[in-house]
Amino acid sequence: MKEEDDNYNTIAQNNSTGGGNNDKDEADSFTVSRNNVLSTIESFIEQILRIRKTLLGVSISALVLAPLAIGLSIFLLRHPSFFTILDQEDEFGLVLSILLGAVIVISSIWLVAGILQYRIVDSWKKKRYNDYLKEKQEVDKKIASQYGLDMD
Repeated sequence: MKEEDDNYNTIAQNNSTGGGNNDKDEADSFTVSRNNVLSTIESFIEQILRIRKTLLGVSISALVLAPLAIGLSIFLLRHPSFFTILDQEDEFGLVLSILLGAVIVISSIWLVAGILQYRIVDSWKKKRYNDYLKEKQEVDKKIASQYGLDMD
């Protein structure tokens, strides 16, 4: 891409030294810089759409795994032999109780975060990107007709 820009700039400089095409050269320079900015924005938007898929996977895993962890922890806490272990093993039982409590708290937070993240990511519709592309094409046509430029 940089090589093409350098070649284009060299051609533009050669043409500008030839006389009378100064207005056309300025319009071409404007078009090149505008296209660079737009291509950067488009690549940024495409990267965000890829990230969206990853975030959607993370939020779905939170929606599945967090309830499983909470359910398993509650099952262990309510199991009759759990209190036997607590009575027999003082230190181990205390650590186990703390760990199960931490699993429940962290999984609850993870579940809420997964729900919120899913709502946010789900609101990013490709429709918005398609609307952006349509508006960009309309603006490109308007600018091209206003300045008499060729559409690529």
